[in-house]
Amino acid sequence: MPNLELSIAPPVSCCPPLGSEPLSAEQAEKLARGFQAVSNPVRLRLLALLAARVGEAACVCDLTSDFELSGPTMSHHFKVLREAGLITGERRGTWVYYRVVPEAMHRLSTVLDSGADTP
Repeated sequence: MPNLELSIAPPVSCCPPLGSEPLSAEQAEKLARGFQAVSNPVRLRLLALLAARVGEAACVCDLTSDFELSGPTMSHHFKVLREAGLITGERRGTWVYYRVVPEAMHRLSTVLDSGADTP
């Protein structure tokens, strides 16, 4: 199985780890959209596929073949990830190419990091 470890950008000042200080309503709303987007198994897999292509955009045509879903359903999942700010899309002719937004991924991972070293 390929290593799907995410390449995370350097720390971005956004949201402190939970428990270190309260989140503002705006921070909580933004983070909740991201967590809601990745709470779906299809979207989580899409995000992992995109993250595996570190620094590269991936054509939607290459990503959808791993799923037994209709085109409109796949479009919906990409739209949710885009609206949550986790991916960006660029139209090139007929196809759309997507890539992960490293800063958004970092925000989600940072807020869950308790700072404790656990095995």
